[in-house]
Amino acid sequence: MKDSYLSRRLANILPIVGVAVFAAFGVLSRPASADEGGASFWLPGQMSSFSAAPGEAGFSLPFVYYHTSADAGGARNFAVGGNLVAGLDVTADLVFFVPTYVFGEPVLGAQAALSLGWAAGRMKVGADAVITGPQGNPINLGRTDTVEGGSDLYPMATLKWSRGNSNWLAYAMGGVPVGAYEVGRLANIGINHWSLDAGAGYTYLDPQAGHELSIVGGLTYNFENEDTNYQNGVDGHIDWAASQFLNEQLHIGLVGYVYYQLSGDSGSGATLGDFESRVYAVGPQAGYFFPVGKAQGYVNLRGYYEFDASKRPEGWNAWLTLSFPFGSGDN
Repeated sequence: MKDSYLSRRLANILPIVGVAVFAAFGVLSRPASADEGGASFWLPGQMSSFSAAPGEAGFSLPFVYYHTSADAGGARNFAVGGNLVAGLDVTADLVFFVPTYVFGEPVLGAQAALSLGWAAGRMKVGADAVITGPQGNPINLGRTDTVEGGSDLYPMATLKWSRGNSNWLAYAMGGVPVGAYEVGRLANIGINHWSLDAGAGYTYLDPQAGHELSIVGGLTYNFENEDTNYQNGVDGHIDWAASQFLNEQLHIGLVGYVYYQLSGDSGSGATLGDFESRVYAVGPQAGYFFPVGKAQGYVNLRGYYEFDASKRPEGWNAWLTLSFPFGSGDN
């Protein structure tokens, strides 16, 4: 494998790949983690290969299609949109749009980038039984709600440093609650509260041998959902990926995540107490570089299979990332 050839391909596409994987954060909260109704700001699995590797400056517009299917049995209770329900069955399909700008001039010796994430799609949530509604009225029938609409807004800033095969990342992001949400509804794309998340990551990338390993960890602080008087606790998360290039275009490997709630939920709406959650996942991935004029496009498919979940729905999810560079591609 020629070092200069693979390095040139990676330099053209890495900022787009990293942002496509990274900036599609938190949009599909409802089935992803725990906290209120099995919902959190951070969407486990959003970070993957090349997440800390810098690359070409300029604009990009990554697209990410996301599908999830998760459920929890009727013996498990959740607070969802002001309802107390038994059992959850969740499916969703969303498309992320993440306009991004990577600066050409260094900031604190690092490559800086800004992005704004948003998604649109469809979510369906069913409950085995709705025990009480938002007004406290007893309801004993199962129910299914479906919503189509847009997500909250997700601004993000990153700094990336590189030295040899080692790359480091620092990031900060927020959640602006403007997405589709309604008290009393089971299916909500927005989470109806502000959030802040920050963390750091590392990517080892050896173009000569074709080895790649990435890991990113962070913490989320959640503000109160004032419509339900529910405040999620502090969440911790780790996403990781490892891959091997089979040739100058194709790489395959494994991905995974760990999600662990570090402090309990609070507020008068937290009728189930602390409700601290966890989940683990692992799965396969494959990525492929393809020519776009003088530059390189990129497509990646990866899937996660969850296990050992506590106080959250458990299932599987899949990501399809498609990235096109808007830079010169002259590297």
